[in-house]
Formats: sequence, C-alpha cells, structure tokens
Amino acid sequence: MRRPAGRGTISDAPDFDASADAEALYNAMKGIGSDKDAILDLVTSRSNAQRQEVISAYKSSFGKDLIDDLKYELTGKFERLIVSLMRTPAYHDAKEIHDAIKGAGTNERCLIEVLVSRTNKQIHDMVAAYKDAYGRDLEEDVIADTSGHFKKMLVVLLQGTRDESGVVNADLVEQDAQDLYEAGEAQWGTDEAKFIMILGNRSVTHLRMVFDAYEKIAEVSIEDSIKSELSGDFERLMLAVVQCIRSVPMFFAKRLYKSMKGLGTADNTLIRIMICRSEIDMLDIRECFRLRYEKSLYNMIKDDTSGDYKRTLLNLCGGDDDLAGEFFPEAAQLAYKMWEISSMTKVQVWAPSAPALDVSLFVISPFSTTGTDEDAIIDIVAQRSNAQRQEIRQTFKSLLGRDLMKDLKSELSKNLERLIIGLMLTPAEFDAKMMRKAMEGAGTDEHALIEILVTRNNEQIQAMNAAYKDAYKKSLEDAIQSDTSGHFCRILVSLTQGAREEGPADMERALADAQELADACNADSDDMEMKFMSILCTRSFPHLRKVFQEFVKCSNKDIEQIIKKEMSGDVKNAFYAIVRSVKNQPSYFADRLYKAMKGLGTDDRALIRIMVSRSEVDLFNIRKEFKETHDASLHEFIQVETMIKTLLILCGGED
Repeated sequence: MRRPAGRGTISDAPDFDASADAEALYNAMKGIGSDKDAILDLVTSRSNAQRQEVISAYKSSFGKDLIDDLKYELTGKFERLIVSLMRTPAYHDAKEIHDAIKGAGTNERCLIEVLVSRTNKQIHDMVAAYKDAYGRDLEEDVIADTSGHFKKMLVVLLQGTRDESGVVNADLVEQDAQDLYEAGEAQWGTDEAKFIMILGNRSVTHLRMVFDAYEKIAEVSIEDSIKSELSGDFERLMLAVVQCIRSVPMFFAKRLYKSMKGLGTADNTLIRIMICRSEIDMLDIRECFRLRYEKSLYNMIKDDTSGDYKRTLLNLCGGDDDLAGEFFPEAAQLAYKMWEISSMTKVQVWAPSAPALDVSLFVISPFSTTGTDEDAIIDIVAQRSNAQRQEIRQTFKSLLGRDLMKDLKSELSKNLERLIIGLMLTPAEFDAKMMRKAMEGAGTDEHALIEILVTRNNEQIQAMNAAYKDAYKKSLEDAIQSDTSGHFCRILVSLTQGAREEGPADMERALADAQELADACNADSDDMEMKFMSILCTRSFPHLRKVFQEFVKCSNKDIEQIIKKEMSGDVKNAFYAIVRSVKNQPSYFADRLYKAMKGLGTDDRALIRIMVSRSEVDLFNIRKEFKETHDASLHEFIQVETMIKTLLILCGGED
C-alpha cells in the first residue's frame, strides 16, 4: 500500500462530468422514495470542488437547488452528513460555528476544535462565509457569546495571523520558553496574557521548539503546566492549541475517539471531522488513531453507527487499517513523539495527607468489643505511606503482642479485607502475594502475571523473588515453570530474572535491534517469538522506545500491530504489554483499570492490585491518562463501580 499524493481519502474523480452527475442525482431522487446508495456513492467519490460544479449543473439543468432537494428527500443523520458534504469548507465551518453559538447554550468544544485547527486562509475564508451567510460579524458574535481569557484567545485565533513563515529565531525560542515559565510555574498566579500572545501567534515550528525548551526549564511539559495553571474552557482551549501544534492528526484522532466511545455517539462532532479532514489528512488521522487506540478508525465507525449514515462515513474514512497492517513513518513518528513526552513527564508522587504518624491511633481506636470501626481503619491505613504502615505493624506487635495482619483478616470482610491487607504488606510482599494468587487453584490469571512482571524494575522483581521464597518456601521461577508452558513460560522466566538492561538508548544498537525484529517477522513463529523475547525482555525501556521507532521506519509497520497480527494467546498478550509499557506505562495501567471496571461486573482483584501497587509510584500520571483517554475521571469511575472509600482515598482526588 502506498500513500496517494495527498493525505486525504477523497480526491478529484477521474473523467468527471458535472452534468452527468447532476442527472444521476436527479434520477436518484425522482418519483417515490430515493436511491440512497446512488446518492452516497456519488457524493463521497467526488471532491468538494467537483460537488460545487454538480450543484451548479443541477440548477442549470433542472432549475432547482440540489441542496434543497437533498434536504427534502433524506432524513436524520444521513441527511445532515450528505448536505454538509455539499457545502464548501468555508461555509461548512461557518455553519458549525453559527450552530455552536446560537440559542441559549454555547458548544465551546466545537468553537475550540474549529478555531485551533484551521490555517490562516481557512479562518479568513470562514469569516467571510459567515458574514455572507448570516449577515453578521463572526468576531462580534463570538465576543457576545463568550467571556474572559477564553474569549480573548478565540479573538486572537479569529484574526488568522499566526506566523506561517517557518522561520525560527533561536534566541526568541529561548525567550518565549522563559517567558511562559515566568508567566506560570515560576510565580504565584498566572499571566494569562503571555500564554495568549505566544501560543496564539508564533509559528508551529517555532512553538514545537519552545515546548522542548520549556520542558528543560520547568521540568514538566507545557501541557502539565497548562493543566495546573489554567482552568475551565480556557484550559481546554490552550491544551487544544498545544495538541494541534504537536500534531493536528493526533488531535483529531482523539476527538474522533471521544465522539464514539461509551454510550451514545456525538454525531455532530463525528460528521464535522470526517467531512473537514477527508481531503486534507484523513490518512494521517487513521494512522494516529490506530497507534493510540489499537483499533482502526474504520472498525470503530463500523461498530458505532448504522445504515446509510455508516456507509457514507466509511467511504469518507477510506479503508480499514487493521486489514492493511501498514504504517507510514511520518505519522507513526508523531505518535512516538507524543508517547516519549508522556513517558518523560515528571511523576508526581502520592503523599499521605496525615501530617504525622501516630501509631497509638491504630492500637487504640479501630478494634473494640462492640465491633470493628472500619472507617477508622480505612482513614488510618489509606492516609499513611507504606513505610509508615510497616512501623504500625511493628508497634502493634510490640504493644499488644498480636499480629496486626491476622487481626485485620479476622475483622474485615471480602474486598475491604483484601484491600487493607494489600496496603499493609510491603510492596515486595504484595507483589509476591499477587503472583501466588494468580497461579493458585485450577486456573491461572495470566494477565496478572504479565502485568506485574512487565511493569516492575529490576530491584522490585528481585525483592519480589525474595519475598515469594520467604512466604511460600519455593522460588517464583519454579512456581511459574510449574504453572505455565512454552514460549509464554520462557518470557515470564526471563522477566523474573530482574536483569533488564538499564540506561539510555544506544542508537547504533537500536538500529540493529530494529532490523533483527523486522527480519524475524519473515521467520517461522518459534524463531520469531524467540527473537522478540531476546530483545523485548532484556533491553532498557528508553532503548526499546528507539527500537520501536526505527522498526516503523524500516518496515512501515508498528511493532504493536505485528504482535497482534502474527502472534496469539498469552505470548501475544505478554509482548503486547511490554510494548504498551515501553510506549507509555501510565497509559497501560489506565487501560487496565478501565477494563477492570467497564462492562458487567468489576474485576476487583485487578482494580485493587493496580491501585495499591501504583498509589505511591505514578497514580497521578495514571489518572491523567485515564481522563485523557476516557474523558472521565478515575475517581468518578471508582465511585460508580465500587463505592469503596479506601480506593477513593488512594485515588487522591477528582480530576
């Protein structure tokens, strides 16, 4: 598969005849009913410029307005989609903005999406189209319908004056980065005007360099600073600006995903994006979509829509990337850049809210002859660090001569007991216990084994091995070999050694590793899996990040998709988890948490395991990825799915 000259999925139809098309549409609508298949096939196989010629030819041949006839003949979402396709891009944008601000409420997300993603020319054309269509000034209407810094930034974007020269002044890059830092992170309060001026006017190339320089100065990404310094619609607007600066296709991939996930579909958003990007960068959006969400845009549309509406959208989408299995390096590199930024984000570590450790509280208050005060236990355990909980265990035994863990097990019930005991164990003890639970009994929880071994560093794995041996009088490696088999067993045993290389990427070696993986794809399955294991289970995460990037360049395929296509079962799941963790470990855990809670029933063991093990590591980052991907806070999900107070305290707050 080779990319067409343009990046869109819709282009000029060859041997185009506007009069013939006009007649075909007239025939499709005459009489009782209409031939919807003929209409959608014709409209989606012509470029927008050709559609305008068809509109003109239709009026010349039949003395009627084609758009009026389409509105009369078609209904619902299908009518909205076809009619929107017949408008010029400028008039379509103008109508979307008009619909977003008319009436009682305002669709701020639509305003943001359109204004942050258009070029200067597109904005100028839209402003003119708005004036022509509605006899009003777009800027005045936006000012009348919005307020504050959100309004000011929208007005800046409406000017369509962003620098598009591509010229970058290195000194100005450093100055802008410093100015943004001093306007936000470096002071009490935020100088919003500085953010508006720089992010609203500088060129894309310039701002990408500013963001890199900013991260070195502030030690956080510009996105994280915006989230901490700004709020509400203004925060969403500035984040959208940054996302479009980094990658417009990735911005639209996220918007499309959010328009279709969960209950119901945001059809206006879906229609708007599919139309406005179909002749610009839909191929790149498709690639970004599959790289980020592990599912093709085509299949998500197919699963989430129906009828003629679905068929039209699928025509605009242009193809199923899950079938093609190929990527194009430029789009993949954008995705890897985003993952690299996320993986390097400074981790905010959870800290207990209690100001000091008072072990006597635990010794005196929770246990009584009239019953157990579970709230008191929860408040103490969930608001102490693990190191403090170990002091409590020791002091409890010193003062009362009793084993706190046994008392807790006898006093608490089911999931609360499992959760509180998990928190009272050391991280190594907890991991060892979770590995044991995953292998005991008739079945094996392979996903738990994978999750733990893939995401722990060497020191944590070695500590877990020692804790397992101490608790169960058997080596973890022996237990794994008794409970698993084949290549999956070998992968787990390799990870259990806790001998993964550490340190930065070696570029020369990364190129060689990538080529070896690419060559292995042509070998038989046993050789392929062994080669993948020898690299994926031993190289450092920073090194593997580079290997995966180089793999895309030399094969036009993403390593993740190769694993999903060429491998199966637990081996596929293990390698897939490694790749996901390498790309973005908080995102991997966010996805695991989402799967633990969505659908019928909750996987309480997985939920507890992740919340306990990550609460003092990277739960803030996991929360951020959860909100970004699922458009709902982790706190909200836990509250709806479990109502377990301890988990809500561990979560740390509502995003």
